[in-house]
Amino acid sequence: MKEGIVIKSTGSHYKILSSEDSVYDCVIKGGFRVKGIRTTNPLAVGDKVIIDEKRMLIVSLMPRRNYIIRRSSNLSKESQIIAANIDQAVLMICISMPETPTEFIDRFLASAEAYRIPVTIVINKEDLLGEKDLLSAREIIDVYSKIGYKTLLVSVKNGKGLNEIKTLLEGKTTLIAGNSGVGKTSLLNGLNPELELRTDDISQYHEQGKHVTTFPEMHFMPFNARVIDTPGIRGFGVFDFDRKEIYHFFPEIFKVSDKCRFHNCLHISEPGCAVRTAVENGDIELWRFRSYISMMLEDNSKYR
Repeated sequence: MKEGIVIKSTGSHYKILSSEDSVYDCVIKGGFRVKGIRTTNPLAVGDKVIIDEKRMLIVSLMPRRNYIIRRSSNLSKESQIIAANIDQAVLMICISMPETPTEFIDRFLASAEAYRIPVTIVINKEDLLGEKDLLSAREIIDVYSKIGYKTLLVSVKNGKGLNEIKTLLEGKTTLIAGNSGVGKTSLLNGLNPELELRTDDISQYHEQGKHVTTFPEMHFMPFNARVIDTPGIRGFGVFDFDRKEIYHFFPEIFKVSDKCRFHNCLHISEPGCAVRTAVENGDIELWRFRSYISMMLEDNSKYR
């Protein structure tokens, strides 16, 4: 038996990097179960496992330090774990071609907050931004920076910001996430040209990226960094949240919530709500509050 880490998942086969730096192509042992949560993928890239290297079988999953999870689009299951045991996440977004909705950003950030995973927001394709889009980018930087999120404006195509991202990734295991077409794969090629990962053009009609990364995979950078690349995500449904605790995952809402008249205020329609007052006064960004309300008003069956 050997310990290892999942470095690629195809859904049925898993590449495992052993503690001795050998790579094994394994499958899951029959009857393999992960206790506590039902997911479309029993294992995720970043998971630490025990393998029977002679039979090429994964026999058990070691305890997870953390993970990023979203509600699955597969209605027969409940959720999908995107990556496990990460030090941080980089959420790549675009102002246009394709546009990343702010609600997508907020849902991802809330899910990361739930497991205390630091997130850096990287706005890509600065080279394509006109004056109006640049103003939008500056507004996003201003809003999220004030909340406490590091936010970068870069151009992967022109190499702007790559050195800063290298410094950010060095010595850590990082999830790179975002919509299709925002430039995740191009970023990895820019950080390590030897990868030669395939990229594709944006659909001009739909203004959406084509899925190029088929399976999640961990890549090893020459500057002592592990980076997990994932297929582009169309939507991000939050999962496994206690409805009464969702406001905890919006730092600026949580910060003023103790000033509400009622200790169990949900910040929807209760009198004396300090959060709604902060929104009215411009101290909390309206789109962030709308994202919170959207999550609160979803079907409660989606939460535990």
